[in-house]
Amino acid sequence: MDRRSFLNNMSAATVASITGAATLSEKADALEEAMAVELDKRIATPYFCHLDTTPEVIAGDTYYMHDDPRLPKMPEAPTLIDFFKLRFAPANHVLQSAQLAKIKGYDEKVVLACLLHDICVTNLIRTDHGYWCAQMIKPYVDEEISWAIQYHQALRFFPDTSVDYEYPEQYIRFFGADYKPEPYIVQAHKEAKKHRWYMTSRLITLNDLYSFEEGVVVDIDDFTDIIGRHFKQPKEGLGFDGSPVAHMWRSMIWPNNFL
Repeated sequence: MDRRSFLNNMSAATVASITGAATLSEKADALEEAMAVELDKRIATPYFCHLDTTPEVIAGDTYYMHDDPRLPKMPEAPTLIDFFKLRFAPANHVLQSAQLAKIKGYDEKVVLACLLHDICVTNLIRTDHGYWCAQMIKPYVDEEISWAIQYHQALRFFPDTSVDYEYPEQYIRFFGADYKPEPYIVQAHKEAKKHRWYMTSRLITLNDLYSFEEGVVVDIDDFTDIIGRHFKQPKEGLGFDGSPVAHMWRSMIWPNNFL
């Protein structure tokens, strides 16, 4: 995707959603979400987990609950791949990110981290998405993967010449050259730099920056083996295993439950 063209041709609604964010970090998250959504629109018509919060009532129901007929029905014990196909699809940004890491020959943990690093952005919540994504997958992956996903949110804002990572041009164009991240983002970067898993998180940002390419379609099934080796799929299904984050996955299964 041509970022310069995208920034120059954003709709009024998109501009309003970005400029209306409370902090500049939230604006950056909003911009990344807008680019991911735009990419999905250009490649395929996606399923949307975020639907109208007040849909028409189903005949016979006083309140709207459970399966939304506008969304594909999830299986009783949904897997991560089920979520990719029935809730996240087409998810081109994270799929391209993971494919790029795979092509470069990075460790499978890095590939999985790239695959999962933004899955909550257009499907659950975008603000502080690194923290949300890390939390929702933490019971099911190696700690290094969830740690790397959490800290990639801060690392986006800080160049690293040792791996040729530059401050994103679109951030300069949209937020201005004098933008300073919030103190908690600065602190997170300082913490990450000293950590033994720093490079795992940094590699997410390297593959994140260049993963908005039109005409490149990647299938989640290409990652079945990596997911099988590094994602601990609960036998009860995501959302029903009683984990501390099960409610997050249920919220994506039934995003419009009245209660």
